[in-house]
Amino acid sequence: MKETKMHSKSTRTLVSKVIIYLFIAIVMVLVMFPLVYTFFGSFKSNAELLTNAHKVLPEKFQTSNYANAWKSANFAQYTWNSLAMAVPIVIGTIFSLTTAAYVFERGHFPGKKLLFLIITSSMFISLGSLTLYPLFKIAKFFSINKSLWGVVIIRVLGINVTNLYVAKSYINSISTEIDDAAKIDGCSFFSIFTRIIFPLCKPLIATLGILEFRFAWNDYLLPMVFTMSNKARMPLVVGIIGLKASEEAASSWTLMLAGTTISLIPIIVVYIFFNRLFIDGLTSGAVKG
Repeated sequence: MKETKMHSKSTRTLVSKVIIYLFIAIVMVLVMFPLVYTFFGSFKSNAELLTNAHKVLPEKFQTSNYANAWKSANFAQYTWNSLAMAVPIVIGTIFSLTTAAYVFERGHFPGKKLLFLIITSSMFISLGSLTLYPLFKIAKFFSINKSLWGVVIIRVLGINVTNLYVAKSYINSISTEIDDAAKIDGCSFFSIFTRIIFPLCKPLIATLGILEFRFAWNDYLLPMVFTMSNKARMPLVVGIIGLKASEEAASSWTLMLAGTTISLIPIIVVYIFFNRLFIDGLTSGAVKG
């Protein structure tokens, strides 16, 4: 009787595992199919792409699509523009977010809770593109509305509340005894951050770096508005969408797919190299917060 119950329990466990793995496999196929289709579609000719859109694999691989996209469609310049925009945003937001998180977590000053409440309450208000015009007017006032540096400054100074929570939770997981020992040795409040806390935040830095790089690399609306008068400064995502709206759009689908594939490479590379630290940063913030 006992063996029968154990066998029945193991059977149910096996069935539940099969269902879970089957569900994960279906979700993975649904998520990966657009990427796979884009990748193989970038090797097709434009005629084949339009006439045999239902086929995933190309009849003949044409690597010339990438060469044409890189040179004739100016994707080389667009890619450089994206890197020139994304890298400063990542570096700047890492310092701004970790500094803000440290101040709110370890600092003591009047109105700290109220200020943090005001900042975090903004995550529940979805303004969308309504903030675009005020941001553009402010950028125009400071004469940074025709350059990607305007986008960089706005993104760095703007606080991403979700990432702020992640950073604050991670710093909370670091023992305050380290601060007390540093104070005895004569370290000031910000010296503790620069010399002790920040070097201990490598997983957090990797996490914020990947999240901010993905956001900056895929950002479209604000860079599009700031580069409308100077197409040579467009980042890659804006350039790809702009090609779709051009007069040659009907004959540029393969170039757009090639450009989209190119745009995926930096994000994949960054995630591969910082995957372990990225997971550590997220789990530390989630468990300790």
